[in-house]
Amino acid sequence: MPARSHPIPAYLWTLPGGLTVAFERRTGPGFAFDLRVPVGSAHDPAGHEGASAVLEEWLFKGAGGLDARALQDAFDDLGVRRGGGVGPEATRFSVSGLSADLGAALTLTASVLNDPHLPEDELPVLTDLARQDLEGLLDSPADRLATLARQTAFPTPPGAPMAGYGHPASGTPQGLEALTPGTLRTHLQRYGQAGSVLGLVADLDPEQARELTAGALGGLRPGAHDPIPATLRTRARAHTTDPDAEQTHLSLTMPGVPPGHPDWMAWQVALTALSGGSASRLFHAVREERGLAYAVSANPVILGGSGFLSAYAGSTPARAPETLQVILAELRRLPQGLTPAEFERARAGLAVSVVFGAESMRARAHALTRDAAVFGRIRSVSELRESLSTLTLDDVNRFLTRYHPAPDATTVTIGPDGHGPELREPQTQEFQSHERQSHEPQSYEHGAPATDSAPSEGPHA
Repeated sequence: MPARSHPIPAYLWTLPGGLTVAFERRTGPGFAFDLRVPVGSAHDPAGHEGASAVLEEWLFKGAGGLDARALQDAFDDLGVRRGGGVGPEATRFSVSGLSADLGAALTLTASVLNDPHLPEDELPVLTDLARQDLEGLLDSPADRLATLARQTAFPTPPGAPMAGYGHPASGTPQGLEALTPGTLRTHLQRYGQAGSVLGLVADLDPEQARELTAGALGGLRPGAHDPIPATLRTRARAHTTDPDAEQTHLSLTMPGVPPGHPDWMAWQVALTALSGGSASRLFHAVREERGLAYAVSANPVILGGSGFLSAYAGSTPARAPETLQVILAELRRLPQGLTPAEFERARAGLAVSVVFGAESMRARAHALTRDAAVFGRIRSVSELRESLSTLTLDDVNRFLTRYHPAPDATTVTIGPDGHGPELREPQTQEFQSHERQSHEPQSYEHGAPATDSAPSEGPHA
């Protein structure tokens, strides 16, 4: 896996107000940028769960002298693609289009953040939409399981001023009911340059990129950057009874490796061997060999600057206990190490994902943002390929001898029976039973990637 002979240079600088820009020049007619503001659903004020998600929608109801329709028309007139949304730790604004429209797209995005109209007559509509989203989550046991998993694994300390990780981005019915224009305007003051990162890919000289970003975003308010730690509550159990469910859904949350740690890449290779396709250990042991579950996966998660391992499976109620025991057995087998074939297969799979992930300008802009926010630096594609190329089987297996996630697993289930699968783990805490509560639906994106706040697509470098 040789590195490219001509690595693409990347640049990192910080505007005077605190916003970090991660820039990579790429020849071509287009651009992509990804603006990450470090205010997510975990930063919702306690008692006002849903503030970040509702505010993100409210921001686009007019800005910079344009009403809602005119603002949408302004973006559409540029022909750009927009994306983003609210995750646990950040709100993202992503735009891609033709190079000639980059300046206008940055300026429009800045006006949404810095000069929104926030018409109060729109707020009831937005909170109603959030409530509908919560009601929709009731129909997804996997989403409700994922939120319950986060509630159980990362509980919010009593009296904390921010809501933490235990609720969906859409909030809670009580939190949405408590929202007012005043509370949301106060919350908006957190959105600014502090801790924010812009990932930009475009065909510009570095100085052009610096001047353009400073001119468009240098006037953003100061904002606030308050990372919320994620302390894993280990060995806990929780079950939610869903009498209408036909399957039992299982989630395990365990310790992992923090970003930037020397064992990070070894962990990624090990997780790819564990759950990286049809040749992975979990797929073979759970699905192919025993037919226990149609879907089974294990993904890296980053929350609060720490790394965790999240595993999921959906099985029949009768076979859920066996499914859980097989997953735990595969996790216990990790310290024995990978075989040469498993190592080469996993390493090759990661190398392919690195190369193809860099082909998309949008994906590369997101990767630049992630690297600057999570790793504190830009990792070039050539560097990632080189680090995979020099990683050896001995490196991975030395790490695995020290990695024992199974004993500390926090396990959460949703299913039709009132007891949950028997774990048979003597070191775990007593079982907790939670009846389904229709008034507070939850949603958790399984495995916020080993990239920070977004849904996971599996192990990656």
